[in-house]
Amino acid sequence: MRNEPATAVSFDFGQTLVELDTGMLSARLAERGIAVSREQLDGGVDEGWRVYNDAIRRGLGGHPWKIMMGRLLEAGGVPAGAVDAAVDWLWTEQPRKNLWRRPIAGMIDVVVELGRAGVPVAVLSNSEGRLAELVEELGWSAHFVAIADSGRLGFEKPGREIFAWTAERLGAPLAAVVHVGDSLAADVDGALAAGMRAVWFKGDPQAAAARPDADRVAVYDGADALRRALRAFGVRF
Repeated sequence: MRNEPATAVSFDFGQTLVELDTGMLSARLAERGIAVSREQLDGGVDEGWRVYNDAIRRGLGGHPWKIMMGRLLEAGGVPAGAVDAAVDWLWTEQPRKNLWRRPIAGMIDVVVELGRAGVPVAVLSNSEGRLAELVEELGWSAHFVAIADSGRLGFEKPGREIFAWTAERLGAPLAAVVHVGDSLAADVDGALAAGMRAVWFKGDPQAAAARPDADRVAVYDGADALRRALRAFGVRF
């Protein structure tokens, strides 16, 4: 089954189709009297995602958004005494003004190309329950046959249930779906454990090649490399 051509694709949302809009985050923090530049916050992004992935690996459920954001703000220069209150406020505001909205270059173009070729595409994300509204706001709803939002479904990556739910709505068996995402713990490990194949955004090629299931995972760093990876798994577009 694992060598059969893939016929459907799912995408993580944050840090895969869109990235954190640190300019918007800077402006939102300014509303609370916290002056931190976009450039400073950019410097904290990698550290924020490092602790997020560590939390997933340790089995911390509930979409550890606050853990990630707290560390990002600390690393981005927010005074230590202001971090917790800022994180709590940003979390309550997230459903109304989602900070993950800056499109990653070329990614939605790949989604559009897949759809035009008749390949069903879904979003599969650990989110806060209003991801469909954000996708609609961005004008992308027509490109996806389903949006798996953990905040609405009540189950999350890396658990098998959210991958199975998505595959069912894509009309494909798990083995025929390629999941694209940036998180090793949530996206890659979760998808592979569920029976999908995985494409790891900005992943470590050496780490991927050393895995016992290396034939089911690819690494890419941009839209063109993603196209090649999907086609290598048999996706026709």
